Amino acid sequence: MAETRIFDAGDVTLQSGQTLHGAVIAYATHGRVNAGKSNVVLCFTPFSARHSDCEYFIGARKAIDPGKHFVVVFDTIGNGLSSSPSNAPSPSGGAHFPNVSVYDNVQLQRRVLTEVFGVERIALAFGHSMGAIQTYHWAALFPDRVERIAPICGSARTSIHNAAFLDGMRAVLTADPAWQGGEYDRPPEAGLRALGRAWAPWPPSQGFYREEKFKELGFDSLEDFLTGYWERWCLSLDANNILSQIWTWRHADISDNPLYGSNFEDALAAISARAIVLPSMTDTYFPPEDGEYEAAHMPNAEFRPIPTIWGHWAGSGRNPTDAEFIDRALKDLMAL
Repeated sequence: MAETRIFDAGDVTLQSGQTLHGAVIAYATHGRVNAGKSNVVLCFTPFSARHSDCEYFIGARKAIDPGKHFVVVFDTIGNGLSSSPSNAPSPSGGAHFPNVSVYDNVQLQRRVLTEVFGVERIALAFGHSMGAIQTYHWAALFPDRVERIAPICGSARTSIHNAAFLDGMRAVLTADPAWQGGEYDRPPEAGLRALGRAWAPWPPSQGFYREEKFKELGFDSLEDFLTGYWERWCLSLDANNILSQIWTWRHADISDNPLYGSNFEDALAAISARAIVLPSMTDTYFPPEDGEYEAAHMPNAEFRPIPTIWGHWAGSGRNPTDAEFIDRALKDLMAL
């Protein structure tokens, strides 16, 4: 695994006007910048994931090859490595952590590239899930700097249906009395376990469950999957970190900034990067219809849905067939 690096951003005024004290961005790099600084690839982490969880995209003979590219994988704020409720200094820690937007993430990521590496142009930006959301933001906020994008199982704006899901997940977690308004002195385990079971039907599709694909992941039964994967996953996370990233995801919108004034179609039209939009055909969070609409309003975009029953997990590297489909698409995009 690549070494975790930390960029100290100091006190940062956020899009909301709140201050994030002692802000840090964690990231990892693969490969080296070439002389012309023309081989820079950005990857962004999904919900709750860390940069090491994205290494399945990177490797020799893959589209993203550290022998050819300089890859920077950014940790999204709230994931426990970058600034998060669990690690932020007072007065920004815990329940007092401010609301951080995708716009805020991208502005801090740009600082890393310019202040640490002196990089201005991006050959490719891509990511899965919340990583795809950040990909869209990079392309819309810096259209003259991003040459290619590949949003994988994500969207340029969180839909109303997606927001309803996220509101439900927040309600499940905060119903545990041990949450104590975020001022807990021990993890709200009942809420975290319930959250895992409530979350379980969403990323994998109905077809995934119908064909019991969880057995390919080493789980003998549905109950084994619910406890051994879903409950365990949520129990491994800090509750306030979860809620912070839920807020970021729920309020994502590439047009919600002074540049576009909430005109979503104008923001899409401004994305000049060559793009392959890669939704999953069975994604419940980010259905292919949303990706098709977004691609149709971008001037240089191809809509290439992933034919899969793995739902949102098509972009997670769990299913080799889906991973190969995505890698082929990235190779095609990099050849343009």
